[in-house]
Amino acid sequence: MKKIRKLLIVYTIFMMAALGIMVILWKNMKTIMGSVASYNAEELEIYKKIWNDLNEKMVNGQNMMLKYVIIFWVALLILGYVLILVVYLFELKPVSEVEKFASEIAKGNLEVPLPIHKNNMFGSFTESFDMMREELKASRMRELEAEKAKKEMVAELSHDLKTPVATIRATCEVLELKLRKEIEINKKMLDDSSNNQESREQIEGKIAELQNYLEKIGYIYNKSDMINELVGSVFRATLDDMQEISIEPKENESVIIESYFRGLKEYGNIILDNHIPECLVYMDKLRMEQVIDNIVGNSYKYAGTDIHVSFDETDMTLPGNGNKTSFIKITIRDAGSGVNEDDLPLLIEKFHRGSNAGDKPGYGLGLYLANWYMEKQGGGMEYYNDHGFVVELLVKKV
Repeated sequence: MKKIRKLLIVYTIFMMAALGIMVILWKNMKTIMGSVASYNAEELEIYKKIWNDLNEKMVNGQNMMLKYVIIFWVALLILGYVLILVVYLFELKPVSEVEKFASEIAKGNLEVPLPIHKNNMFGSFTESFDMMREELKASRMRELEAEKAKKEMVAELSHDLKTPVATIRATCEVLELKLRKEIEINKKMLDDSSNNQESREQIEGKIAELQNYLEKIGYIYNKSDMINELVGSVFRATLDDMQEISIEPKENESVIIESYFRGLKEYGNIILDNHIPECLVYMDKLRMEQVIDNIVGNSYKYAGTDIHVSFDETDMTLPGNGNKTSFIKITIRDAGSGVNEDDLPLLIEKFHRGSNAGDKPGYGLGLYLANWYMEKQGGGMEYYNDHGFVVELLVKKV
């Protein structure tokens, strides 16, 4: 647009200068009169009449000529403006649009379409250029989706590795206690003076073997700690960079939920107070299993008591729409010391760990993810202290 303005200003100045020159020339036009000294009075009178007629016709001719010149100038001025406009629309504007489009593409903005005018010299070119933009946009979307899927997969694998690593650690702890007890028993037997030399040698050999096993178990336990830290770092970095984890709730049988609790044998004694009502519920099976694993795992880790699970049906009004919705309510309760009241509101914050966490391993993501997953499945989660820590999960019924 700046180019057309400059062109119009230059052309207007040129035409105004031309008009000024024509006006000046018109004013300077003079009629050269011949000498009247040789004429007598009668001839002079006749000459004056003739001259007045000629002068009047000349003045009229000059005025008419000025009129035609001005009309021609105005027509030329308008024609010039029209010609400049045509050149701009069909020659300069397409170039400016392509230039602006190329600038946006260079900045990475692929949302700006390129106007296609097939009646100018750039018609086919602009169409091909816009097709290239669409392909670049589609390619970028595929790249972003692939990157998101990769991050989701890393986050899921990182989080799911927590359970087998915790199982390895717990098993190592049990084996370590058992071996230490065996070593103590054998040491007492070694101190028994009634044993002969051969028996003492056998006992010493067994103690050495048990200590060797104990050393290897300690090695496995230390390596599981290292794996735990590495997985935690990967999970942290991936979750920080992710905008949203994929959750796809579908119709599933409610009894699947009960089977998840029965499968958590590594988390101590889980007591099901009743059976879940048989119905269809909306849930993402993988996410629901992760929610249950997170909550039960937290109770086992921090409370270390029996965990009671009960099921019930309830109707609640969801905030926002005012409609009553039916849910399966799952209550998970331990008999520990509960959570510090100051920490309760912060438990579902990302990376927050309660003041009672101590040196226990964890990322501060268990309840954050559990709450996130439940909301995305159309349900909800509540938690509170009541002679222990209690978590209530609401799973939406079909």
